[in-house]
Amino acid sequence: MSHGPRSGLAAVSSALLAMSRHLEVRDVLKTIVASARELLGAQYAALGVPDDHGGFAQFVVDGVSDEQWRAIGPLPRQHGILAAMLREARSERLADVRTDPRFEGWPSAHPELSDFLGLPIRDGDEVIGALFLANKTCPKPEGTCGFTEEDEELLAILAQHAAIALTNARLYERSRELTIAEERSRLAHELHDAVSQKLFSLRLTAQAAAALVDRDPARAKGELQQVAALAAEAADELRAAVVELRPAALDEDGLVATLRTQIQVLDRAHTARVTFAAHGFRALPAAQEEALLRVAQEALHNALRHADPQHVDVTLDRRGCGAVLRITDDGTGFDPRTVRRAGRHLGLVSMRDRASGVGGRLTVESAPGKGTAIEMEVPGG
Repeated sequence: MSHGPRSGLAAVSSALLAMSRHLEVRDVLKTIVASARELLGAQYAALGVPDDHGGFAQFVVDGVSDEQWRAIGPLPRQHGILAAMLREARSERLADVRTDPRFEGWPSAHPELSDFLGLPIRDGDEVIGALFLANKTCPKPEGTCGFTEEDEELLAILAQHAAIALTNARLYERSRELTIAEERSRLAHELHDAVSQKLFSLRLTAQAAAALVDRDPARAKGELQQVAALAAEAADELRAAVVELRPAALDEDGLVATLRTQIQVLDRAHTARVTFAAHGFRALPAAQEEALLRVAQEALHNALRHADPQHVDVTLDRRGCGAVLRITDDGTGFDPRTVRRAGRHLGLVSMRDRASGVGGRLTVESAPGKGTAIEMEVPGG
């Protein structure tokens, strides 16, 4: 095969690996179109994911600038050649798309397309997308040339792997949505248990202070001091909840900055000193960074809510190609063999699942009165 400067098996392998490396659907789509355009030497490439209403839920292009794309206007409908590919689930290879009887034109800002190669992306019998290329580029003086049967075979291979990558990305996003829903449900239960109890005590204490204010001012003053303390504790609970509910800015800020920001908020919200340090950490795959963040949040939650520590320390260090996260506290500690009685069973199971889910491991060291150390190591990728 000869498809430009990055030709051959190595280029194909690189493209397939790139597809499988991403977990976000949008990133997978962008990688597919960029790989297809480069491997087959096309000027333009696009991938559309159809919706159920005659349009496209997602439509990604490569070879068109952002300014050009904005000028083109709304996403295309499922018509003409696109509709035929989606409906009949077969490839289309045309010398000039403009002369095909199914051609229905394009917006004025749309680039001029001539030779065309497209085929559906299928998951079993379901068409989950359409991948197409236009304007085959080839060196002079060979003159004009269109897409070949060899190009069509290569694009079919890419489409098969694209179906796998796209399906995996959708499953990942769905799994993450369920995880977020589960975490919010857990947080709602904890808020109900913790904050509502404090507010109930706050109301009773305020009522007691009101009843005592005339006949026993000294006792009333003590009750009011208790009101202030309970209100402060309820505020701490709410601040901590806000930290957990706020979406982590991993994509924009990275793991180190995200952890540092959240730990600074926790340090202000709790009487315990909460500190953070990072040494030599390098960016990891998104799934690993998210798992490290969630384990850190869960471990901090356990320490601050249950261990009554004076100091909680979080470190994130480079280890080989990966990283090691360590959360230590000087709190009450517990016997890891009896975590059910310590009320931490579900949290530890969740953390271990997160670690193993990204190829890492989690270790827990603790003893009654000796504090706790939780370490998570990931190998990198």
